[in-house]
Amino acid sequence: MRVFIGVLGGLLLLVTLGSVLRNMVVPRGLGSLLTRVVWHVVRIVMSAVARPFHSYETRDWLLAWLAPLVLVGVLASWLTSVFCAYALMVHAISALGWAESFREAGSSLFTLGFASGARSQLNALDFVAAATGPLIIALQIAYLPTLYDAYNRRETEVTLLQARAAEPAWGPELLARQALIGTLDQLEGLYQSWERLAADIGESHANYPVLLAFRSPRPYRSWIIALLAVMDAAAMQMALTPTTSPAPAARLMLRSGFTALRDIARVIRIPFDPDPLPDSPIRLTFEEFAEAVRHVEEAGLRSERSPEEAWPHFRGWRVNYEQIVYALARRVDAVPAPWSGDRDWTSQPMSPLRPLDRRPDKPMEGRPDSTLKRRSA
Repeated sequence: MRVFIGVLGGLLLLVTLGSVLRNMVVPRGLGSLLTRVVWHVVRIVMSAVARPFHSYETRDWLLAWLAPLVLVGVLASWLTSVFCAYALMVHAISALGWAESFREAGSSLFTLGFASGARSQLNALDFVAAATGPLIIALQIAYLPTLYDAYNRRETEVTLLQARAAEPAWGPELLARQALIGTLDQLEGLYQSWERLAADIGESHANYPVLLAFRSPRPYRSWIIALLAVMDAAAMQMALTPTTSPAPAARLMLRSGFTALRDIARVIRIPFDPDPLPDSPIRLTFEEFAEAVRHVEEAGLRSERSPEEAWPHFRGWRVNYEQIVYALARRVDAVPAPWSGDRDWTSQPMSPLRPLDRRPDKPMEGRPDSTLKRRSA
């Protein structure tokens, strides 16, 4: 019986250390059953707590605790598993009872030393346990700067996009704003920046999936909604203005974007079609697209194609990323922006707020009271 208990403890230790290595030492999106369980349990609890609140701001504030709780929960799970593993092995090797075995394991694992004795058969195990606890904690501490570096790179670009695409971000509004102020020629630089950011997000979020739970500092910003907005703007601009749009930069951005999304989808097991046909159905309707075309044309964009002519080209691009974006936005409870799918809770798409065009001669003109009410609804 003691042999079986010792083998069980050794297997538990190996599984736990393997989880630590997969998540922090060799991060290749491998993940582990332990971290996935912690993630899902914490997310279910936080979503249940947030469900009664109808205000999106309150939900966002509550869900902002998801990432810290997952990190703490994973660390606590690792230490608990290692603690139990060493207790099982101490009980198997020595003649100690269960209470004394757990006391000995805890004393060694957390380097307390109060339970150490003269039992020579436990010396080697005590030394190994004393090294394991601080090592896991040190790895977790060293892991945090990597996460926050990736988070800061992501949120810097998301914040910069707010001036171009409003809050929450929306692809047609991004095009409309540039048309209004005459900066459509600047979109090439934006696409190039987001091409690199998409690659960064794909690498970092696939290797460290907990980054998916890190929310933006402001409730109406979201990295997945921002990425969707830039991709939709690129696809829409190429579909409407094929000869004047920065097509090379837009194409590269779109390819980098949906490649990154697919890398993330593989890690968190979101199903998708790796090679969809251009005419495959999408959830966005032609009527929604045509309304968006009118929106950008009223802002000053000169279309070279009609909505009917541009729709197959736009759909041919969007079919590559719509399914994954909708699933990710639902999973991370992103702000319910237009063209971003449904959420697990009842919500209506929130229209982006365009900043007021105040002038010295007409300081109160264009006050958007109705838009403000629509956002808070």
